[in-house]
Amino acid sequence: MEGFKKFILRGNVVDLAVGIAIGAAFNDIVNTLVKGIITPLVGAIFQAPDFSTFKVSAGGSTFAIGDVINAAVTFLIIALVIYFLIVLPMNKLTDMLKRRQKPADPANKKCPECLSEIPIKAKRCAYCGEPQPA
Repeated sequence: MEGFKKFILRGNVVDLAVGIAIGAAFNDIVNTLVKGIITPLVGAIFQAPDFSTFKVSAGGSTFAIGDVINAAVTFLIIALVIYFLIVLPMNKLTDMLKRRQKPADPANKKCPECLSEIPIKAKRCAYCGEPQPA
C-alpha cells in the first residue's frame, strides 16, 4: 500500500487529475459556445448548418456521410475556437511575462586563448592553463 500511496500523491498524478477535471468543465463551455454561437454563424454564412441528412445507400446499407461531415466540421470549429480564444492569448501573455524577466547572469565565459567554456570566476583556463583577465 505504501508504494500505491506514493504513486497517487506524486505531483504528476495530482496535476493530471486536476487537468482532466478542469478540461471536462471547460469542455462544456467550449461546446456551448460552438453550438450556441459559432455553428449558427457558420450556418448563416454558408447556408448549411447541418449535413446529417446527407446519406449514401449501397447494397442495402445506408452510410451516414453527413454525420461524419458534421463531426469533422464541429471538430474544426472547436479547434479554431480553442486556438484563437485560448492558445493565442495565453502565448501572448506568456511572452509578455518573459520579456519582463531579466536574463540570468552568465555562469561561463570563453577563454580568449583556446576558446573553451570555463567558469566565469576562473583565474586560469582548465584546458590550456592560461591566466584569465580580471
